[in-house]
Amino acid sequence: MERSISLRGIGSFHIGGEIVSLRGKPPIQAMLAAGGVPVTMDPNGDYVVGQMYAQYFLGGDGQRPPVVFWHGGGLTGACWETTPDGRRGWVEDFLLDGRDVYLCDAVERGRSGYAPIPDIWPVPISQSAAGLFTRFRIGRAASDTPLESLPAMAFPGTQFPADHYAQFMRQVVPRWSHTDEQIMAAYHALLARIGQRSIVVCHSQGGMFGLRSAMEAPHAIAAVVALEPASVPLEEARRRGYTTPTLIVLGDYIDGDGRWPRMRDRIMRFSAEFPCVRVLSLPEAGMKGNSHMLMMDKNNMEISAKVRAWLDAFS
Repeated sequence: MERSISLRGIGSFHIGGEIVSLRGKPPIQAMLAAGGVPVTMDPNGDYVVGQMYAQYFLGGDGQRPPVVFWHGGGLTGACWETTPDGRRGWVEDFLLDGRDVYLCDAVERGRSGYAPIPDIWPVPISQSAAGLFTRFRIGRAASDTPLESLPAMAFPGTQFPADHYAQFMRQVVPRWSHTDEQIMAAYHALLARIGQRSIVVCHSQGGMFGLRSAMEAPHAIAAVVALEPASVPLEEARRRGYTTPTLIVLGDYIDGDGRWPRMRDRIMRFSAEFPCVRVLSLPEAGMKGNSHMLMMDKNNMEISAKVRAWLDAFS
């Protein structure tokens, strides 16, 4: 039967955050529009920081657990929408499955905004095109490789749409390295606002937050799907226990990477110690060539189908 999307609601909101005050700062002169008249601005006063933007698409009947999508470092919720080469993303695929879906821009990313720099938050970390190309296991390139030369350096057989890498880079944003607790607090506030047990689908840096939430707010989470989590809270899980059904998905080219073999070993220990955690290695399942950006790869719908089939056992 052909799947279709039927929405009973769509909207967005900001959640979380705190008020931070600045005092004793000198006034500044600013030009707010080209050709306009300069204005004197007083930077002193109250600012709201640490808030998170969430968008929702109510595509189900509200009876099954909703799905919340949490992105990785240097990215926004856009990574779950449409692939760089224009194919369907996971948000649409889960809506076609008749799910309610929540899509987030984490604290300090995208439409969430960020705090004044450097008065409240320090200067963020930016990531170059060549650096991400290598770190996300799309291919290997020297740090000074021009963007237009990167597609030719992709791994043979890569599933990432390398010819559209420049389009991918257009959605990369700066990130901060000190905001983990603000991000975690905003995610907890989101789960509380949703008000029913949710399925967290998370990626890379977001994987850590998904796994932490399963321990810190187990009443709010029905299952976790973590695509290549950048960290797993193994020691905390040993102290507190871990009982949430969890699927961790790993891509290809890990053995040739400088960091990922160690990260995979930690993930495998996590799975071995907690029976509720299953690891799906795509190469071992016969799916070759996947990058770190699994939800964007050319076989992203095949991976989504495996994830959705696994979730059907829990919701």
